[in-house]
Amino acid sequence: MPSETEIGRRFKNIRDAMLRESLDALIVCGNQYAGFEGAVFYVSGFEIVHRYVYVLIPLEGEPTLVFPQEARWIGDKAKPWVKNQVWPDVPGHWLAERGAEKRWKRVGVYGMNFVMAVRDYRELTNASFEMVPFDTAFDMVRAVKSEEEMVEVRDAMDIILDGFWALVAAYEPGKTEAEIMAPAVERFFARGAGPRMMNILLSGTHGEAEAAFKVPGNRIVAANDLLLYSLEVTGAGCYWVEFSRPLIRGKISPRTQAMADAYPEALEAARKLMRAGELASHVHRLVAQRFNKHGFALGHLSGHSIGTTMLEYPAIGENSDVVLQENMIFSLHPQVVDQNGRVCLYTQDTYRIGKLEGECLANVPWKFFTGEEARHRTAS
Repeated sequence: MPSETEIGRRFKNIRDAMLRESLDALIVCGNQYAGFEGAVFYVSGFEIVHRYVYVLIPLEGEPTLVFPQEARWIGDKAKPWVKNQVWPDVPGHWLAERGAEKRWKRVGVYGMNFVMAVRDYRELTNASFEMVPFDTAFDMVRAVKSEEEMVEVRDAMDIILDGFWALVAAYEPGKTEAEIMAPAVERFFARGAGPRMMNILLSGTHGEAEAAFKVPGNRIVAANDLLLYSLEVTGAGCYWVEFSRPLIRGKISPRTQAMADAYPEALEAARKLMRAGELASHVHRLVAQRFNKHGFALGHLSGHSIGTTMLEYPAIGENSDVVLQENMIFSLHPQVVDQNGRVCLYTQDTYRIGKLEGECLANVPWKFFTGEEARHRTAS
């Protein structure tokens, strides 16, 4: 759990942002969907294991954890530092009544578009107060990580690399996609990730990967299949990190090779630009330009802020003119696609924004892995 100093820092920053928006209170939403549980953990210490929960933070006074009645016995209610806890039949109705009782006029909501339960939203649309979207402001409050948070981020990176090397060791043509992934998931779970992981795959035949993500399944892998496992997990401290490297035992196609030729230059240029005072959009444009020079486009945004929620604001995108600050953490994951949008190459790394340049938190070269690397690593 965070120290009292760290908890105090978080609430001060949140309430300062609330004051700037003239809010009387804030509702922080979280649910079990992978990556959407983290905001609740950030402000309360409660770990969602099923269903959903809200944290009500008044501008003055103690926060309250608001659970749906059916989740009364789900999750360790003694663990969070927020001790005020209620279990109404319909949380939205309770929140609306609370606001009326306190005569609140403006209540911010983090997670109104993607996280809040529909039944609660219906109740709150009839509340006596105005609901104010607060996603961007909340994410900017928590975008710069403290030294305590950086310890958790680096622990999560150590875990994800442990799993990656287990995956590389397990990689062998003749196995299924799921069998190759399984040892990595075992390491993740054993080291505290729990259910907080999203491990998906881009794969294909003849030295190329199809451009659509999927769940690793029972398809048997051949030597010339290209595998791009997207590893996304947290550590026990609930901070997300992301990592990926390509695997193939056989021969890559000329088209994949042409994509690969662009990666080292693009990644290194991006790393150097991930510095305090730079705009996030400049990083994206630089990455896109490097790939465009080789005749390829990006499949989507080149990255995003990451923390206790998998996807946080700001993005590394064309229109993201947010000034980067030291100790922001970003996932950089340029997916390069061909002119038809059918074939791709992909990588993921997690970076810390530095004073003069970015720090890649994974000391793993970008290359095509064959499986032999894990055996050499064990032998050494």
